[in-house]
Amino acid sequence: MFDPAQVYTPAEDTGLLLDAARREVRPADRVIEIGTGYGIIAATLATVAGSVVATDINPHAVACASQKGINPVQCDLVSGIRGMFDLVIFNPPYLPTHPTERIDDWLEYALDGGTTGRAVIERFARDVGRVLAPGGRILLLFSSLTGPRAVSTLFLDLGYSVSVVAEQNVEDEILYIVKITR
Repeated sequence: MFDPAQVYTPAEDTGLLLDAARREVRPADRVIEIGTGYGIIAATLATVAGSVVATDINPHAVACASQKGINPVQCDLVSGIRGMFDLVIFNPPYLPTHPTERIDDWLEYALDGGTTGRAVIERFARDVGRVLAPGGRILLLFSSLTGPRAVSTLFLDLGYSVSVVAEQNVEDEILYIVKITR
């Protein structure tokens, strides 16, 4: 049995990313949502896109998202995925986390961005090109705490273009969504 307390509860960041994804998705798109959590974004886009795949490393999230009518793949980022996608959506763990702050449970995978907040984003940047179709787009969410310039530079150095498509002030940070293309 899964424990929903081990799954990231949708919050402002989820809503912001969902709104951006709704604006970006096209009817013929093959979409993949990385780190689907509850599966809200994947399930919503499944009503619009040509096809939707969702992944999450957390088995509790996979079980939770399955209840939304999608069949998520349990894997780390895109490690268990073959095929190409027109739209890649990712709300990564972006909070800078000192090793002494770690909580050592499945929820940690949704929150812990490493000491800079970019540890998972860096791995994603190196791997996403393998599944990004020619002309494909990436929507990536992160926080001002993560270092927006550093995140943009990471993708620019890999030959991508980066533009901010949405931002929202939330408490003591700004959430950004960037659209990344080759």
